[in-house]
Amino acid sequence: MPAHIEDYALVGDGHTAALVSRDGSVDWLCWPRFDSAACFAALLGEEKHGAWRIAPALGAPATRTRRYRGETLILETDHETPDGAVTVIDFMPPGNGHSEFVRIVVGKRGKVPMRMSLTLRFDYGLSVPWVTRLAHGNGIKAVVGPDTVVLRTPVELHGENMHTVADFTVSEGDQIPFTLAYSASHQRLPPAKDPLAALEHTERYWLDWIAQCAVQGRYAEPIRRSLITLKALAYKPTGGIVAAPTTSLPERLGGSRNWDYRFCWLRDATITLLGLMRCGFYDEARAWRVWLERALAGSPAQAQILYGVAGERRVPEMEIDWLPGYEGAGPVRIGNKAVGQLQLDVYGEVMNALHLARVGGLHADEDVWALQCLLLEHLETIWAEPDEGLWEVRSGPRQFTFSKVMAWVAFDRAIRSAEKFKLTGTVDRWRAMRDRIHADVCDKGWNESRRTFTQVYGGDELDASLLLMPLVGFLPPDDPRVTSTTAAIEGELAFEGFIRRYHTHKVDDGMPPGEGVFLACSFWLVDNLALQGRMDEAHAMYERLVRLVNDVGLLSEEYDPQTKRFTGNFPQAFSHVALVHTGLNLMRHEETIAQATGHPCGERAGTQDQIDSGAL
Repeated sequence: MPAHIEDYALVGDGHTAALVSRDGSVDWLCWPRFDSAACFAALLGEEKHGAWRIAPALGAPATRTRRYRGETLILETDHETPDGAVTVIDFMPPGNGHSEFVRIVVGKRGKVPMRMSLTLRFDYGLSVPWVTRLAHGNGIKAVVGPDTVVLRTPVELHGENMHTVADFTVSEGDQIPFTLAYSASHQRLPPAKDPLAALEHTERYWLDWIAQCAVQGRYAEPIRRSLITLKALAYKPTGGIVAAPTTSLPERLGGSRNWDYRFCWLRDATITLLGLMRCGFYDEARAWRVWLERALAGSPAQAQILYGVAGERRVPEMEIDWLPGYEGAGPVRIGNKAVGQLQLDVYGEVMNALHLARVGGLHADEDVWALQCLLLEHLETIWAEPDEGLWEVRSGPRQFTFSKVMAWVAFDRAIRSAEKFKLTGTVDRWRAMRDRIHADVCDKGWNESRRTFTQVYGGDELDASLLLMPLVGFLPPDDPRVTSTTAAIEGELAFEGFIRRYHTHKVDDGMPPGEGVFLACSFWLVDNLALQGRMDEAHAMYERLVRLVNDVGLLSEEYDPQTKRFTGNFPQAFSHVALVHTGLNLMRHEETIAQATGHPCGERAGTQDQIDSGAL
């Protein structure tokens, strides 16, 4: 059985990422890319579907603690036994030629019997490789179809029931490495490298990267850890940013809301980009903008909501029946059928991100502006159509209120870019569209009898995405319609102190009802509380959310307050970027309050200065 989702840690190299359980088992790794087939898939099944465990031998009871080494993605797990203590160091060296996973067992005290068990199963646990010993040096080579993996170690290896195992003893001062490297099977084997030099290189890489971040203050620690996590979800060769490194972790334990998130959603990537830019990471912004230009190249009518990490447009969804799913939650899905949906909000997110990139000094060339103008021209023809919305419902398109709000954002940000940077466009026409959409939302998205905006035009149900209306500048936060909508969401979508997306048992979204609370939505409520001057409540809720992170600072997509378990794909960019934005907003509010006179939030909340800072 896999570990609890919250018991995993992340390591990655900018090409792919792996999940390591608290007890030392690598239960998920896709090679060579985030969206490649997994060679370790025990996360969605059992050890026989692929895992790599290094831990004290059975019969040696151990207590375990772990942490990342400073502000890096180097995982250190301490195992304390009656006979001694060891630390297992796990990392993936970035930019090292071939993708590698390095594990170094370090003796700290006494002598500890250890066991390594390697079960390589390619193609999501289906394909058993042909394993042979290396002709030179100690180790093995595993080959199946297009894939080769090489394990090198000074420890003697042997086969046992279709696994590769090693039994060894670690004494104080020992440093015993295991290096697993990937290559395509038609290429030469990855060369042997010095694991200790790779460790030094990896530590220097992460420390140099995070040194660019000037974020300080009461929430700096979780924000900076989240930024490292977001960096780990960026595909270095192209600049694409994946929503999560996993597939099919259920939004409800035992349920069927299981999706593949190993792709680049324009929405998730743009909001992640804003978080990185707010903290000074503009290289990632440049890489993402170039990726976006390539991905969107062609007819605006063919723009998609998500793409592969290199901009691939076809990511067909299929179910694989040989994996039972996380704790039996099936089906396991590969690919994502949402790729063909219309989600109008992504136009607003893309235009907002490109506008803020210019505001931040990341000036785009004329081709990018030309592309934006074409996207707006297309949006003019489709904004009034029903769509599948932010939550990617599978019950058919509807007139989602938030989709229209973000269509308004698209035109608003284009107008601001044109005015601020002297760009040529049909600005008068855009102003007319902006005003028309605003009036439409206020007329059809508002339920006068309930005194709240609703999920869909003419509807009665609430949706937590409506909390974003003041954050994107659609209405000021002290507008009575905003405050009453916030109050309604607090009253009706709250569960155990957190916020649901919507009531799945009341809204037909094409799936069986039931899921955890959506963590990003709770962060959005914190932003609204702060904007309305309810600072004590805002800080209290933010700190409660931050306490949900696991022992190494990671969040999943959702949380089940009853079982106190993480649910959904993990770690989730949407959750971490919400933590970043909301933490930055709260610290900014504190600074403003200290300087302000008269207004409870310092400057009038919701001004364009707030929005241009990346308030999303």
